Amino acid sequence: MIRSSSATLDVRTRGRGMHSFTHEVLEWLRKTGPGEGLLTLFIQHTSASLVIQENADPDVQADLERFFGRLVPDGDPLFAHDAEGPDDMPSHIRAALTQTSLSIPVVAGKLVLGTWQCLYVYEHRTAPHVRRVVLSYLGT
Repeated sequence: MIRSSSATLDVRTRGRGMHSFTHEVLEWLRKTGPGEGLLTLFIQHTSASLVIQENADPDVQADLERFFGRLVPDGDPLFAHDAEGPDDMPSHIRAALTQTSLSIPVVAGKLVLGTWQCLYVYEHRTAPHVRRVVLSYLGT
C-alpha cells in the first residue's frame, strides 16, 4: 500500500555557504518508518538552494564558493535589484543556477546517498537566515 508523509524543517544558516542538514532528514525519515519510495525535498526560498555534495573534503565547498564568487560577484553594477544589499541579486542568480528541489530514492528504509554525499542548504546570502525545507515521502 502506498502512503505519504510530509514535514517542514527549519535550517539555520550562518551566512553564505553550505549547511548540512542530512542528520535532521535521516532522523525524520527514521521516525516516518519508510520502506521503498521517494523522498522529495523543496526549499521555500529564492536566495538559497539545495545541493547534494561531498562531505569529506572541505576544499570542495571552498572551491565551489570561490567559483560562484567569480561567476556572480556581490555588488556587480550590472544588477539593478539590490534592495537588501550587494548580495541580493547575486543570491537569486546562485539559486537559479543550483536547485530548489531534490529527489532521493529510499530503499529498505534508507536514503540511497553515495558514500561521500551529504544534503546541504546552500545559503547564498551573507547574513544568517532560517530556511524552510519541505520534506515529502511517497512509498511503502
